[in-house]
Amino acid sequence: MVMRVKEVAALSGVSVRTLHHYDEIGLLKPAVTTEAGYRIYSDGNLSELQQILYYRAIGFSLKQIKEILRNPSFNRLEALESQRQMLHRKRTQLDDMIKTIERTIKEGKGEVTMSHEERFKGFDFSGNPYEQEAKDRWGEEIVDETTKKMNQFGSENQEKMNEIYRRLAEVRHLPADSEEAQATIGEWYQFLNTIGTYSLDAFAGLGEMYMADERFKTNIDQFGQGLACFMRDAMKEFTQTKN
Repeated sequence: MVMRVKEVAALSGVSVRTLHHYDEIGLLKPAVTTEAGYRIYSDGNLSELQQILYYRAIGFSLKQIKEILRNPSFNRLEALESQRQMLHRKRTQLDDMIKTIERTIKEGKGEVTMSHEERFKGFDFSGNPYEQEAKDRWGEEIVDETTKKMNQFGSENQEKMNEIYRRLAEVRHLPADSEEAQATIGEWYQFLNTIGTYSLDAFAGLGEMYMADERFKTNIDQFGQGLACFMRDAMKEFTQTKN
């Protein structure tokens, strides 16, 4: 059975744009690309996409996933078993967090009293809990290489990044094209270019990703509800003005 890209997108819930991106970076190449440019996917492609989405669900980057899937020792059935175990652990953590939130609500209503330890049950930001699993199966070098830059970023720039997020949250109720909003989003643009290279168009594209990817949106909105949407609009306005 073969499917076109729109059919794969409808089946999997992954956007056509994302599938095109996976093709462009060599993560998921369609079985056939016709002379007219149509991407044709096979059953094998669908199985590979399933693997990619499982790894995305448990927090791996696209680069990590590509390295894992291309590793000669990769075994699909072993990977599925491993992913099942990882997802069970993630579900347990989420269940604990839900219980903590429910108990916190009861405390807010005066129904219970929580200890300090109970307030933080289920929360763990010490690192990716599945990283060691990946190291054990596919080698430390692959995972260490892809997380090195992230760790360096966290230790050197995390607080500065959070401070800009907080300032943006303070002005998120202003129009995206207001002078204050544009000045603050300009700080974000300058900051990003201290840790990488972002053209104006790439900056605008990143803003779109903040809303398109639920993980980005959730992470940003913890600084203020609606912040991701505001940043997207402000980044688009910033790009149009500077261009």
